[in-house]
Amino acid sequence: MTIPSGTQLDRYEIRSKLGEGGMGEVYRARDEKLNRDVAIKVLPAALSQDADRLRRFEQEAQAAGALST
Repeated sequence: MTIPSGTQLDRYEIRSKLGEGGMGEVYRARDEKLNRDVAIKVLPAALSQDADRLRRFEQEAQAAGALST
């Protein structure tokens, strides 16, 4: 499922698709509140029901957050 550019997800505006892999799709988006670009990963619905995949997704997010501080 590709999210079109210009789509608003809460405070984020999708700008472009960066890529996709086994865990989902990654998009460049604009954080309207912080006025900066961010990366957003979207999991397919089937994976969002898998506890192991969700744990792995959270670990990736924590690791990425540690790199940006």
